Amino acid sequence: MTDAPKSVEPEAPVRVPALPSTAGSAGGQRWLWVTVGVAVLSLVSSVLLWQKLSSIQELLARQSADAGAQATQAALVAKQAQELAMETAAKAAVLDARLSEVSLQRTQLEELMQSLSRSRDENLVVDIESAVRLAQQQAQLSGSAEPLLAALKTADLRIARAAQPRLTPLQRAIARDMARIKATVQADTPTLLVKLDELILLTDELAVANAVTAARQVEPLKRKPQEAVSTWWMRLGLVLRDEVQALVRVSRIDAPEAALLSPEQAFFLRENLKLKLLNARLSLLARQIDSARSDLASAAVLLSRYFDASARKTQTTQALLQQIQGQIKTLVLPRVDDTLAALTTAASGR
Repeated sequence: MTDAPKSVEPEAPVRVPALPSTAGSAGGQRWLWVTVGVAVLSLVSSVLLWQKLSSIQELLARQSADAGAQATQAALVAKQAQELAMETAAKAAVLDARLSEVSLQRTQLEELMQSLSRSRDENLVVDIESAVRLAQQQAQLSGSAEPLLAALKTADLRIARAAQPRLTPLQRAIARDMARIKATVQADTPTLLVKLDELILLTDELAVANAVTAARQVEPLKRKPQEAVSTWWMRLGLVLRDEVQALVRVSRIDAPEAALLSPEQAFFLRENLKLKLLNARLSLLARQIDSARSDLASAAVLLSRYFDASARKTQTTQALLQQIQGQIKTLVLPRVDDTLAALTTAASGR
């Protein structure tokens, strides 16, 4: 049997879900790979950065340790350098002291060499100068020219023995000084001292300018054999007249201060005069001629102002004082300047 064809009815359309397109799928996969790559790169970069930071930290730690070690070593070196500097300063001070000693020794050696290498004439000049200066000091202390004359004579003899022409000016200078010393009249100091002692003793017997003269001794009224009785009254009148005249004294006062002295002041005036003379005596003994002259001048002023110049003892005292003042001028010893100048010239080698 044959089946008859059946009529086909149209089927309803089937809805198939829409699938993404190939292009959209490919773009998503690309972004995914890009993201994965970026993540991988970031991870790799982080790892590399972490490793680098780790290495930097290690390097810093190592450098810090090295710096600490170097600082410690530097401190140690600085301490050693300071100790070395102190030791060097001490050695330098010791060397300076030794250098000073060496310089002093060198100076002394040079002086010794110069003294050893000094010629015979120079030694002679130096010895003569020392002897002359010493003799001059002795003469000033003793007041006698004998030590100076002896030194000059000895120097003259030594120069004559040396027989050096360059010392001839020195020999002539010594001869001039010797002649001048011999020509000078020297005062005798002991004699002057004795005269000063006499002046001191005469001071107590001097009459002050305002002293009252002693009353005259009136002769007793005795009639002479040749006188008559009628002349007795006349002689009595003469005696009375003399007595009345003695009550009043008229004199000239050249120094008013002398007339106003009281007895106590007169005593101290005498003592002051004695002190002036004693000071002059001590000055002569000490060879202080200027001081002795000043004291004697003060004593002369006191003597002429406050004491009676018409009295014989006052005149004697003034004459003795003037004599002492004249003799004291010769106490100054002559100097040997020519000899000293010639010695200086000879020592300088000219």
